[in-house]
This record gives sequence, structure tokens and C-alpha cells, in this order.
Amino acid sequence: MTQRDERMGFWQVMGSVLAALLGVQSEKNRQRDFTSGSPFAFIAVGAAATVVLIGLIWLGVRLLLAQAGHPAP
Repeated sequence: MTQRDERMGFWQVMGSVLAALLGVQSEKNRQRDFTSGSPFAFIAVGAAATVVLIGLIWLGVRLLLAQAGHPAP
């Protein structure tokens, strides 16, 4: 079985996307991603991770504004 034939699991894709999102992806894992990962899986997980990150930032800002006594927009 070649490396191209191996399918990456969900948690491997999630770990790679989060590492890339934070900018700490190792060269070995980056090479693995480009040779054995499905582009659709990375796009889907990356889009979902981006939406979650934006939601967490939005929620954090709203909570901080509420703590400071400012009304939410």
C-alpha cells in the first residue's frame, strides 16, 4: 500500500488543520497531508474550524463588552 492509498482519519485531518491554522505544522506532516489527504476533507474541516474560531472570538467580545457594562450592538 503506497502512501497515496492511505486515507487520513478525521482526527488526523483535524490535527493538521488546527496546526496549520496556528502556523505550527511540521514539514513531515505537511508532506503527508499533500500526498495522502483528500483536498475536500481539508477544505471542509478548515471551513468549519474557521467558522468556530470566528464564533468564539465573537462570543468572547460580547462577553467582555457585557462585563464592561457596554450594551451589545
